[in-house]
Amino acid sequence: MADVAGTVPSVLGLRIRSRAGRRLLRHRGALAGGLMIGFFILLALGAPLFATHEPMATDWMAVRKAPTLAHLMGTDEIGRDVFSRLVWGARTSLLAGVVSVAFALTIGVPLGVLAGYFGGWTDTVISRCNEALLSCPFLILAIAFAAFLGPSLTNAMIAIGLSAAPIFVRLARGQTLSVKAEEYVDGARAVGLAHPRILWRYILPNIFPPLLVQATLTIATAIIAEASLSFLGLGQQPPDPSWGSMLSIAKNFLVQAPWMSVWPGVAIFLVVFGFNLLGDGLRDALDPRGD
Repeated sequence: MADVAGTVPSVLGLRIRSRAGRRLLRHRGALAGGLMIGFFILLALGAPLFATHEPMATDWMAVRKAPTLAHLMGTDEIGRDVFSRLVWGARTSLLAGVVSVAFALTIGVPLGVLAGYFGGWTDTVISRCNEALLSCPFLILAIAFAAFLGPSLTNAMIAIGLSAAPIFVRLARGQTLSVKAEEYVDGARAVGLAHPRILWRYILPNIFPPLLVQATLTIATAIIAEASLSFLGLGQQPPDPSWGSMLSIAKNFLVQAPWMSVWPGVAIFLVVFGFNLLGDGLRDALDPRGD
């Protein structure tokens, strides 16, 4: 009987995934976003191959030089190649975005599922604590956590993850409340399935699509947050390259060397724009009300 109870959601899930895949492939914005993200992932993974200079190598004879064939994007205040630092900085930004959101999912989803599924005092305690965190703006909360933990990339990722977790707690709770009211979940309870099995087999698979969309959009927010923390000196520490730290230095040379700020700014814009396009495409593709 348990197998029969799980047949309907399993078959529907396969059909929905197949239809969502076709929608996603037809979504031009999602394809454009995926190409942007793929480009930066390739750039980050191939940083040793694409970088034309050592990212931390200084050249005092080429301080704040405009872009040339020798330095495609110019040099910074101590003669380091901006293009090479931009390429290596892609690793920092993408790593910070993905790891921070993965950390937020690890914390937020279990808490949200527990609150939504069991209700009662469990829901009350988790929801009230979550609402207290949501009352504080995301970036302010991230800065507070980062300042408390200390300046480093690892601490910045933890701070961003902690700040983003309440978003996933709220989303997971709401989706769980909706799914647990379905008839197949009632059927699973009626045949005597244990709570852990119901959560793993019926709840989590059915709340995954909206969590995936939110995670994609939150990665973009996390990348901006990492750049902001590095700009403030709370993220990646010099001399290691980071788009945020590059902008922090470049702000002092906006007139003398504008290329120092233009390229990392463009990189942040493109990768965040790509994740937002992909997130919008996933949302449209996974919408059951679509064609």
